[in-house]
Amino acid sequence: MKILYAASEAYPFIKTGGLADVSYALPKALRKLGIDIRIILPKYGNISSNFKNKMKNMNSYNVPVGWRNQYCGLQYLEYEGIPFYFIDNEYYFKRTEAYGFYDDGERFSYFCRAVLESIEHMDNFIPDIIHCNDWHTAMIPLLLKEHFKSKQQFSDIRTIFTIHNLKYQGVFSKSILGELLDLSEEYFSEDSIKFHDGVSFMKAGINYSDIITTVSKSYAEEIKYDFYGEGLQGVIRENDYKLQGIVNGIDYELFNPKTDKIIKCKYDLYSIKDKAKNKIDLQKILNLPVNKNTPVIGIVSRLVKQKGLELIAFIIEELLSMDVQLVLLGTGEEDYEDLFKYYSTIYPSKLSSNIFFDNVLAEKIYAGADMFLMPSLFEPCGISQLISLRYGTVPIVRETGGLKDTVIPYNEYTDEGNGFSFKNYNAHEMLDVIRYAIEIYRNKNKWKNLMINGMKTDSSWENSAKRYSELYSSLK
Repeated sequence: MKILYAASEAYPFIKTGGLADVSYALPKALRKLGIDIRIILPKYGNISSNFKNKMKNMNSYNVPVGWRNQYCGLQYLEYEGIPFYFIDNEYYFKRTEAYGFYDDGERFSYFCRAVLESIEHMDNFIPDIIHCNDWHTAMIPLLLKEHFKSKQQFSDIRTIFTIHNLKYQGVFSKSILGELLDLSEEYFSEDSIKFHDGVSFMKAGINYSDIITTVSKSYAEEIKYDFYGEGLQGVIRENDYKLQGIVNGIDYELFNPKTDKIIKCKYDLYSIKDKAKNKIDLQKILNLPVNKNTPVIGIVSRLVKQKGLELIAFIIEELLSMDVQLVLLGTGEEDYEDLFKYYSTIYPSKLSSNIFFDNVLAEKIYAGADMFLMPSLFEPCGISQLISLRYGTVPIVRETGGLKDTVIPYNEYTDEGNGFSFKNYNAHEMLDVIRYAIEIYRNKNKWKNLMINGMKTDSSWENSAKRYSELYSSLK
């Protein structure tokens, strides 16, 4: 099978969130199964020159964007055995960031069309399936149907569309239909891509792809209902027959406490006591009192409402009155940033607020914390709880989406489970679970068993890659 994996970001070239990790790790796992899967993404200006200098120019040609003909350079680089294609256009992609610009509708209309135009320039690589991801690539199935199906080499290409987060939909003015996409007014209807008074890329992916996947089984069910459906719940229900939930994994080579070069002390199941040395290192780095008996709760997150931070804000004084240390890393909405900055000045020995993002510190938190808090309002899959389990750091999560699918509540009577969870979006329900987790923490034997359960949890891509392989085969 030949698969073209279209994404707006991929590790190690460009990363703003979990999509980048998936766009690297899933193809890597699928290639181990013998699938010829290749990744295509924009050549952003802030990709490292170390990578840019190694890229091979394959071809250049024009891409129609409505009435415009825009330059496109196709470049190629193999990284760790994975073929990557890059769409080169400095007008659209030589920016300081990947997203968030006034012309994102035009930029990704161009990218979707460029992916399809590029297939004719890939040295005889004609994919059986194009696997699209999130709104930035969601117009590909419709453009394939409208502009390319009449060409013989495109006639048998099928599409899969993966929803990583339904909240971000790519909704733009109706004018982009003809102005950018060269589509007729017939597509501006409720059963096509009309969304309120605009055009939704996400809706195009849902309606025109052959199969839809989401990144966990629970999220696939949740988005059929109003609270999680972001206005598209009706469309999801209409397309339920082609919807599947496949939980994400993590790359076990990248995230491995036994080989991790960033953390202070490497460890595994058989040397789990050495994890404590990473806790002491974290406390020293962040100028917290060094105390191996004080439970450290880690948070590595975007500081946005989705992540449940309002629950933490509501009980933060009660939490910090306990014998705990809270370590936070991330950026986001100003109100949350200011809240954590303020409380770190009031409780400097209890709260370390790091309002930036740094991969090195993130790794040290995953390895050094005792617990990892994720009280999300909604969470399509979540990567942080999987990394935490891998490092023996016990997750405390709300039962939603992928958190519900991957964190099994601890049973102190049978020693089963790998973390703690609460059901309702309620601050004191969360606080009660944190108190219970700390109570279990005081019992060193039970806590050790809980850590081991987490480290034994299989969060690798192996099983999920097999599911995707079966999906691909079903479309051939």
